[in-house]
Amino acid sequence: MTVAQTSDKASGLSQSVKSSRFGIDTVPPYWQQPLSHLALSWLALCLLFWSDLSDMVTIWWNVSTYNHILLIPPIIGWLVWQYLPQLKNIYPRFSYFGALWLLGGALAWVIGEASGIALFRHIAFVVMLQGSAMAFCGITASRILIFPLLYAFFLVPVGEEIVPWLQTVTADISMILLGWANIPAFREGVFISTPTGYFEVAEACSGVKFLIAMIAYGVLVAHVGFQSWLRRIAFLIACFAFPILANGVRAWGTIYIAHHYSLDFATGFDHVFYGWFFFAFVLIAVMGTAWPFFDRGLDDLGRSDISRFIGKQSMTARSNKPLAITVAIIALPMLWFALTTNARAVLPEQIKAPNVSAWEASEDRFNAPWQPIQKGAAHEIMQSYVNQQGAKVTLYFALYDRQSDGKELIGYGQGAFDPESEWAWAANGTAIGDVPSIRLTAPGPVHREAASIYIYGDTVSPSATRIKIAMLQDRLIGRHQPAGVLIISSEDSEGMPAASAIHAFVDDNDGLEQLARKIASGQ
Repeated sequence: MTVAQTSDKASGLSQSVKSSRFGIDTVPPYWQQPLSHLALSWLALCLLFWSDLSDMVTIWWNVSTYNHILLIPPIIGWLVWQYLPQLKNIYPRFSYFGALWLLGGALAWVIGEASGIALFRHIAFVVMLQGSAMAFCGITASRILIFPLLYAFFLVPVGEEIVPWLQTVTADISMILLGWANIPAFREGVFISTPTGYFEVAEACSGVKFLIAMIAYGVLVAHVGFQSWLRRIAFLIACFAFPILANGVRAWGTIYIAHHYSLDFATGFDHVFYGWFFFAFVLIAVMGTAWPFFDRGLDDLGRSDISRFIGKQSMTARSNKPLAITVAIIALPMLWFALTTNARAVLPEQIKAPNVSAWEASEDRFNAPWQPIQKGAAHEIMQSYVNQQGAKVTLYFALYDRQSDGKELIGYGQGAFDPESEWAWAANGTAIGDVPSIRLTAPGPVHREAASIYIYGDTVSPSATRIKIAMLQDRLIGRHQPAGVLIISSEDSEGMPAASAIHAFVDDNDGLEQLARKIASGQ
C-alpha cells in the first residue's frame, strides 16, 4: 500500500514537470537542498585544492597536448542536460557509497602528495568532485548520470607518459614504409638517417596530442552514437589505432618528400600539414567509416527506463548532516598536509666529488655540452674525469632534504637531460650491471650514454618505483630522509664507446651503489 502511494505520487510529479528542464525557477523543492550542498562542497574542494585545480587548468591552456580538455567541461554539462527530465522524477537521497568514493579520492590525494606524483593528485581531485556529486544526488541519480560522471576522468591531463613508446612505434612504421619505398635508411632509436638527411621522431611528432584527443572524442561518440557494445569497442579500437598508423605514415611522408624533392620543402610541408589539419583528417576518416554503423539517435540519449526506480524513492527530511560528513572528508587531506608538511631531512653541510684511483679530475671538453637537471636540489656536484687510456666520464650527484611540487627527485623533466635542451632520448643504452642506462643524441650527431641510480636513506636502487614507494611510506607518517641521484655519463669517442668508459669508471669505484653512499654521506 505504501509503495503504491509513493509510486502514484511520483507519477503525478512526473506529469507536472516532464515538459520542462531544470531552470532557476523550476528546480523541484526536493532538489534544492542537495544541489546547494553540492555547490558548497565543490566550492570547498576548489578552494582547498586550488593548487591542483590551477595546475590542471594551466596545463589545459598552455600545453597543446591537452588543449582539447577545455571542451570537456561543456561536454559534461551538455550530457547532464540531456538527462534532466529523468532526474526530475528522482528524489535525491544522500548516498554513503558516494561518500566512500569521496573518501577514496581524499586518500588518493594524500598518496599523490606523499609520493610527489601530481597525476595522482589530479585524479584524486576529479574523484572527489565525482564523489560529492554521487553523495548528494543519490545512488539512483548517479546511475542515470554514470557516463557524465565517468567521462569527467578526461579532465585529468595524462598521456605524455606514452610518448617514448609512440616515438618508437612511429619510427618502426616509418622504417617499414621506407623499405617498401626502396629508400635506404639507418635507424638508431628514434633517429633515422637517409642519404638526404638525419631525421628525429621528436616528442612533438609522436602523435600523442592527437591520440589523446581522439580517444576522448571516441568515447563520447561511442556512447552517443552506438547502443551495441561490440560496435562501441570496435569504434574505440579504430580511434586508438588509426591516429598511430596515420602519424607513422605522416612521418614517412616527410622523409619521402625530403628524399625526392628537398629537405626544406619537406620541412615546410610537414609544418603546414602537421597540426589540427592532420587531426581533422584523422577525425573525418574515422567518422566517415563509422557513420553508416550508428545505431543510436541523439534523441535516445536522455531516454531510459527508470520505472523500476519510481516507487522506491522516498522523500527525506532536510538535514545538514550530509554536508557535515562531506566537509569532514574533504578536510582530512588538508589536516594531514598541515601536520606533515614542514619535516625536512638532515643533510651533510656539503658534498664533494670523490677521488678515484687511476682517474684524474678534468674539465668537461666534450663535443656537446651536457647538463642533467634536478630542480630544487639542496646540494649538487658535477665533475669530469679522465684515465690514462683516454676514457672520459662525467659524474653528477644531486641531494634533497625534502621534495615538493617542481622539486622532486623523480619526475617529468628531471633526470639525465633537460627536455628543453638540444639533447634528446634516442634509445635504451647498455646496462651497467643491474643499472639501466639511456642513450642520448645531440645535433652532429653526438651520442652519449647515462646511467642513473637513486639513494633514499639506506636504500640504493636503480628502480625509480622502489624509491618512490620508500619515500611514500615515510611521507605518510611525516618523515623525510635524504634523497639523491647519481648519474654517470660519457660521450662516444673514437676508439672508446661511452658504455666502455662508464664500465671502467664504475669498476674502479667498487660499483655505483658504494659510490652513491659515499657521496651522500659527505665523505
